[in-house]
Amino acid sequence: MDVDIWAWVADTQRQLHEAGNTGLAIALGDLPAQVFEGRYAQLDVMAPAVAQQAQELNQPWLEFFARYWHLLSRVGDRHQGAVALGDAEALAEFSRRADVKECPSTPAAVEAVALTQANTDGPGYAAERLAALGAVLDGVAHDSAAFCGLAAQYVSALLDAGEHEQAVTYHQSAVTGRRAADAQVSWELAAMGVRALLAAGRTEEARTELDAAKDFPADDPVSKPHREGVLRALVLATAGRHAAALEALPDLDVIGEHPRDWVEWARAVRLLDQVIANTWQLGRVLRQWMGYYESMGVHRGRVELALIAGHLAVARKGIWQARALADLAEAWTADLRVADGVAERVAELRAAADAATPLPAPGPQDELVAYFDAADGHNADPERWVGWLAPLSGTDLEATRRHTTTIAFLGYAPIGADLLWKQIVDSADPAQAEPDDVGYLTGVLIEAGQDERVERFAAMLPEPSRHLALARLHRARERWEQVREEAAASVAAGAEGGVALEAQRLLAGAAQQLGDNAEGAALLHKIVESGASEEEDVWRMIVMATAAEDWALVRAGAAKLGMDVDGTEGPIEEEWHLVRVVLPVSDGSRREVLSVRTGPATARLLIPQPRGMDYNAGDIVVIDPRPLEPVPEDPQQQESFVIPFAAVSMLRPGGYTSWFFDGAAPGEDDWTEFNELMAERGWPMWVYSEDNYTVTHPTSGESLQGVYGWIAVPPGVEPAQLDAVLDDATERWSHPLAWLDLARAAGIEAERHERIIKEYGL
Repeated sequence: MDVDIWAWVADTQRQLHEAGNTGLAIALGDLPAQVFEGRYAQLDVMAPAVAQQAQELNQPWLEFFARYWHLLSRVGDRHQGAVALGDAEALAEFSRRADVKECPSTPAAVEAVALTQANTDGPGYAAERLAALGAVLDGVAHDSAAFCGLAAQYVSALLDAGEHEQAVTYHQSAVTGRRAADAQVSWELAAMGVRALLAAGRTEEARTELDAAKDFPADDPVSKPHREGVLRALVLATAGRHAAALEALPDLDVIGEHPRDWVEWARAVRLLDQVIANTWQLGRVLRQWMGYYESMGVHRGRVELALIAGHLAVARKGIWQARALADLAEAWTADLRVADGVAERVAELRAAADAATPLPAPGPQDELVAYFDAADGHNADPERWVGWLAPLSGTDLEATRRHTTTIAFLGYAPIGADLLWKQIVDSADPAQAEPDDVGYLTGVLIEAGQDERVERFAAMLPEPSRHLALARLHRARERWEQVREEAAASVAAGAEGGVALEAQRLLAGAAQQLGDNAEGAALLHKIVESGASEEEDVWRMIVMATAAEDWALVRAGAAKLGMDVDGTEGPIEEEWHLVRVVLPVSDGSRREVLSVRTGPATARLLIPQPRGMDYNAGDIVVIDPRPLEPVPEDPQQQESFVIPFAAVSMLRPGGYTSWFFDGAAPGEDDWTEFNELMAERGWPMWVYSEDNYTVTHPTSGESLQGVYGWIAVPPGVEPAQLDAVLDDATERWSHPLAWLDLARAAGIEAERHERIIKEYGL
């Protein structure tokens, strides 16, 4: 985006503030930060809302801004491909509107389309990208902030077109022009030059270029460290400097959050397969990444990952997996616009798998099931067991069960589904199948995404099992009305034993999802009273009974678990211990609030929240009693650890109202006295400002330590009462606090607070 756009953003924010659209003004400034910081859940809610409001306010530039940043979040770090192409093309079309095309940021729409096409199938869209980017670059000055991004994408398109030396030449020309215009080269453009040199076989030059770019400013500063690490590892590994490459390579738990970098990371790992931990866990992760790419329409990327993962599998003797990956790569080739050389690479992988020597089984074939069952589940290698059990699978039922569930665990559910289908359906009467086998096959079919096949299989089963299989499918797809119908039908059809137990649990879960907690709790109570329950059933009953305020049932569940609670009737409102309650926010993010646990599944929020939130201090919420984080094993860490729990629903609002305060921080004694005063009155107060928050002295202009936060007051406390308390508490302070919204609500001295805000630059 051109630098002028940021001046426009600042001006637009000011106009929105003055017009009373404070929320929109704040959101406008926060969108880029949400992209770079990876706050995607929040962004996916916020950006469309901003775009919609901009449309209603007839501000097309603002609408473009919101739509662009949302799209960039999808095709940037999240690396969406074909699923985002339509939106990218629509944004480019929008940018050509008469009331938008003069916006200095519109070239970014062309860049976004090119990036989306590159994600989908870089070589397949290379010619289109070069034409579109070239046309825009002709009209963009070298000192424009849009130049580096467009030029980087042009180099990328040249690489995908196979023009490696031309890509090097263009990159050098772009850098020269940029510097001649007294403008900085972005790290992203420099990194693309490194990739061009690497593709051209000029490895040492690539390393020198990467070293020189280390301190270049990045368009995406948050992602620069791990992206630079991946690229450095690839360059060093290509140069044969494996130890240095391994040191530079970001860990899997870091890179796993950034789909944009998966292929490049995998390429580096492929070159380091002799020095890395090439394990079945790595293979499973790479298969999961392929699944993500498949869902996002990243056609070229999933083929690349399949081929890389296949060779890594060969290196660790996972021959069956290498062959399965070759099959996947071949099948996915159909989605590529240009498939030059892919067939040869698939053939090369197959040849490598054929030439590899399988690892010997740990025992005779007819004893492998016993060996499998005796293996240490924590240390056993499931990838090897798939290979060892394969000759028995489809003929021996016990071996087939273990083989198919293990292969599904590793990410190859369709293969397991075919084998189990052959064993249970084609070679036997499914109506006579054991309930566990029905469950195995249903689960594997669901995991493989073969919904129609689940329905076919269900039609072959006795009525109770048929309805249960369909209920399982609907649960997996979160179709709760259908879950309730099918689970109820299974029970009504005379389900017995484990089938009846699972149907009742599904029925209770569906009732909870549909908001009928009383019904769900009653259903689970029957299971608990039957003696067939597990501890999780009791906890789920407690949660649902709490939400339904069936305190007798909550007490019954607590007694079942050996928990002591006060009283014999009415709400359970005790003071247990501090917890962290994680609540959803309407913008898609989540917020953690310090609270006190008041019962088996309840907590009272302690921290005042900003106005406009769906909850506040004093609210009683239902919590899921399963901790979101494990309690540390270290006794010293346990002392300061506050357990986090997920909020399930609001039980009872406290009715508190929050009021904002802002200003220069007082001295330590004054601040302690202020805190004690709020605590004595039972008015929760919380400081939201960071230590680096400063305000400006009205006469000297020096920076002063600032403080801002919220005070929450219970029902019945009028604004004038809080205003009087605050006025009395702060009148002797060296610098005044401002509480403008409260003053306006109380109708007392609002002008004074407006003056404080202006004088101190609040």
